[in-house]
Amino acid sequence: MSLECPLCKSADIADFEQDRRRRYFRCQECYLVFADPECLLSPEEEKAVYDKHENVVEDEGYRRFLSRLATPLMEKMGEGAKQGLDFGCGPGPALAAMLEEAGHQMAVYDPYFAPNLSVLDATYDFVTCTEAIEHFYMPHREWRQLLSLVKPGGWLAIMTKLVIDAPAFKSWHYKNDPTHVSFFSRETFRFLAERDGLDVDFVGNDVILLRKKNE
Repeated sequence: MSLECPLCKSADIADFEQDRRRRYFRCQECYLVFADPECLLSPEEEKAVYDKHENVVEDEGYRRFLSRLATPLMEKMGEGAKQGLDFGCGPGPALAAMLEEAGHQMAVYDPYFAPNLSVLDATYDFVTCTEAIEHFYMPHREWRQLLSLVKPGGWLAIMTKLVIDAPAFKSWHYKNDPTHVSFFSRETFRFLAERDGLDVDFVGNDVILLRKKNE
């Protein structure tokens, strides 16, 4: 079987794990772990899973979860209102609401729940992507798109659970969601930061703040 990495397009791919649901591979170049492309859901099947999510703007527990990204991001950006985009906002754009309440101007985009393509024609002081990047079937495409949306000197803030190693992956609940297909690690984000000229900062176990360098 001929495979290439869906993130960096390398052909240097190795088997990583096999469970009763799917087979997983790891790129030896950027260290992305990805599910067997033969197991990807159709758009209809994928949306049916998302429709079961109960993320609502007013949910205080969900807001506390999102504050793990929002708080350090706002600290990094400093004073003053900024223009931001929440990419992959889902059915309940709580993060955008929280950032608006903090004084920032927000746009939202989601291919299923907020498919307003016009917001992708602008650039922003910051772009957030929480619990979405692991869903990307073609992360090379979405990664380039995310970078194109960030102004020089701006921030890309990502929240996703990170791969640690093969033994931890074997029993990792995160891979059991059929819509989770692209699994990043610190090594992956370091690779992307070096390749694309970004500064990277890891906050806790699942928040990654990347700054686009000034041109």
